[in-house]
Amino acid sequence: MDRRQGLSVRLKLTLSYAGFLVVAGALLLVAVWVFLLRGRSNSLDVPDRSDFLRVFDPSSFGPVVFVPAGILVLAFSLVFGLVGGWILAGRMLTPLIRITDATRRVASGPLSYRIRLPGRRDEFRELADSFDMMLAQLEAHVAEQQRFAANASHELRTPLAVTQALLDVARNDPDRDICELVERLRVVNTRAIDLTEALLLLSRANQRSFTREHVDLSLMAEEATETLLPLAEKHGVTIETSGEMSTTIGSQALLLQMTTNLLHNGIGHNLPDQGIVWVNASVRPHTVVLTVENTGEKLTSQLVSTLTEPFQRGTERLHTGHAGVGLGLAIVKSITQAHDGTLTLTPRPAGGLRVTVQLPAASAHTRTDEDQA
Repeated sequence: MDRRQGLSVRLKLTLSYAGFLVVAGALLLVAVWVFLLRGRSNSLDVPDRSDFLRVFDPSSFGPVVFVPAGILVLAFSLVFGLVGGWILAGRMLTPLIRITDATRRVASGPLSYRIRLPGRRDEFRELADSFDMMLAQLEAHVAEQQRFAANASHELRTPLAVTQALLDVARNDPDRDICELVERLRVVNTRAIDLTEALLLLSRANQRSFTREHVDLSLMAEEATETLLPLAEKHGVTIETSGEMSTTIGSQALLLQMTTNLLHNGIGHNLPDQGIVWVNASVRPHTVVLTVENTGEKLTSQLVSTLTEPFQRGTERLHTGHAGVGLGLAIVKSITQAHDGTLTLTPRPAGGLRVTVQLPAASAHTRTDEDQA
């Protein structure tokens, strides 16, 4: 944005200091005249050069030398205020200059630069610390986006490369079974579509571009269970759903997708036979909680901490025969954060995973809106 050149902050502060000092000195001289010299026989006259010289004569005093003395005092105050104000303003604005230099360096350089302003806490230090915190978050966000873009490019390239390979083989082998080729192309294309839709859903959740309404998590759990029940029966997994009415404010479509992803993850990562998935919706003070717990292989805390990263699939899926796109729990995390909630993943001692989603209750949303109003 183009702006016209104006006075610097340092010069403005300097003029303010000097002006305040001159005004204070003038008021002090007026007070001296009103309360100490008023009523004397001598009156105030316009001084000439000789009157200014008489100021430095120890034998001269009273109203005769008051005006020239006052002029000299005000002139000295003005010069002193300008010089002293310039120095003081420069020292006070040094932290701001460092912050400005940091913004220029970051704008044209790496995000790893930090101000690290020394000294005790004040307004400038708080501004510098906030700027450093913002840079740290921005650097982490950019690194995450770059990593995500690289992983997404790799994942999207895989089905395209497989498709190209199948087409090359079919072209070089005219006698190849067309039905088998079409089926394999259909599977690869389905995976590419699933991945693309997952990326779009993840982007939508991150942007928080959705309409908020009252949503009952217990109903979302029941609907997700009905949808995935055939898949669970096919692989010998039992789904046990329980809970109470748990109402929050958010997107019904996204919260249903979140619940479905959690349930699908519990079915996909389970025991080879007689696996169980427990789904429970409950209410706590100011929050509603959705818990999805499944049996399965024993997991380490280190592995569990990486499961919400994009394209992290954990252990191999035992039943679904589908490797997934590696975005299931990443989407759950994004949807949870978009609804101002928290996501907790905990390995079960007997094996398997416990996932807990806490979202603000609808009553908590109402109180917040009333407080803001």
